[in-house]
Amino acid sequence: MAGQTVGMNRRNALKLALGGAAAGTLVSAAASAQEAQAPAAAEAPPLPNLADAPLAPGWRRFQVGDAKVTVILDGVRPGDGPFPTFGEDQTAEAVAELMEANMLPSNQFVNFFHPVVVETGGQTVLIDTGFGSGGRSGGLGYLSQRLEAAGFAPDLINTVVLTHLHADHIGGLTENNAPAFPKAHHVVGRIEHEFWTSDAAKAGGTAGNAEAVAMRLGPLENNLVKAEDGDEVAPGLFLRAAYGHTPGHFALELNSGGKRMFFMGDVFGQYVVSLQRPEWQVRFDMGKQEAAETRKRFAAMLADEKLPFFGYHMPFPAVGYVLRDGDSFRYMPETYSLQLDREVSAPG
Repeated sequence: MAGQTVGMNRRNALKLALGGAAAGTLVSAAASAQEAQAPAAAEAPPLPNLADAPLAPGWRRFQVGDAKVTVILDGVRPGDGPFPTFGEDQTAEAVAELMEANMLPSNQFVNFFHPVVVETGGQTVLIDTGFGSGGRSGGLGYLSQRLEAAGFAPDLINTVVLTHLHADHIGGLTENNAPAFPKAHHVVGRIEHEFWTSDAAKAGGTAGNAEAVAMRLGPLENNLVKAEDGDEVAPGLFLRAAYGHTPGHFALELNSGGKRMFFMGDVFGQYVVSLQRPEWQVRFDMGKQEAAETRKRFAAMLADEKLPFFGYHMPFPAVGYVLRDGDSFRYMPETYSLQLDREVSAPG
């Protein structure tokens, strides 16, 4: 998602507070040949000591069935808003009223950026890559160092999946014009890739992002898998069409050990507006009506099936639930229920 005007003092304060200093299966032949398997289900262990749960500045780990999910905070960006980025078809007063009703400032907000690692079936999958080196002067682009802190060396990543090709999701694909994850194959939606490499995308208001796509995906062209809705990118991890924010935007569904979780990319871009007013327009949604319908569809499904979800721009650690609230919805952050399923251990 594109940016807002940043106040340097607010940004630095938040950076310090959050640890800124510190079809079918698309699994590749090499990956599918690996013999590593997810551990078999065992008897339920004693409840973990939550004070000892893995928590370090900038990352948090969860258990979902037999899979492990590690959220990485690439950075935070405070700025003016959320109007007109969110609710651009509304008045500033209407958006301010909604913010105040949720105990938030009326004219300032914080955008969070979270890549996530999913360990499933012996594979280690990175979903989205943050800003990379281009964001570091602005307090962003912490993915590489925080992956290391969470126990993931770059060559441990088997697969990189891109929900879509906006710059804040693809910036960490390369370092010094070389692949940042040299042993990974890279998965992108076919529709998404075709749009951003088209002549239409290279003109007008999308030209800057199309240039970023060429820069970041160019070095990966020989290791790029173009995927379709429903494809399985790793054991139990499936692509789900979530179009609207961009022409080929994907969410992902994880099915592991009888548990499910969704990774929503930019379907929900702001935890109040996106759920309480899913019909309001978002400036960076390319297909505004389609994006609104996608928000409503997924919000209803997540609420009715009581499933946890991860949202790229949700407040750290970006995992929560959707509750029905009359004709609308409300966000409920995850607190400890995923920690109680079984103790969360180190990667691998």
